[in-house]
Amino acid sequence: IAEHRDDRHRAGPQIFGKERRFGRAAGFFVHDLETGESSYASNDQNLSLPQGAGIQSAQTVAGLGVGAVVTGHVGPKAYTALKKGGIRIFFAQAMTVREAIEAYKAGKLEPADGPDKGGHW
Repeated sequence: IAEHRDDRHRAGPQIFGKERRFGRAAGFFVHDLETGESSYASNDQNLSLPQGAGIQSAQTVAGLGVGAVVTGHVGPKAYTALKKGGIRIFFAQAMTVREAIEAYKAGKLEPADGPDKGGHW
């Protein structure tokens, strides 16, 4: 689950980032749903990109082996890159990482059927 808030974790192949915009997340907390283990992956290499941060961040997440991302927002390029990588996308707002993980496990998160923001917002 990749989520962009101030505190995130990974879930099963799932991720959480540190910002509401997926492509501009400083990093991702990764929480494995099966083992309960969490880790953090930096996304610093993509923060200064003038464009394409969503695509590069999607590649970072895919390289971590995640199967789902929980985020505040996702643009069109990141959405397309995540979908092509077989990574499911869910939106979550105003909840802690723990709450987002529990909501994900309970099937209470809204799956993305497209980007919720335009490019370069």
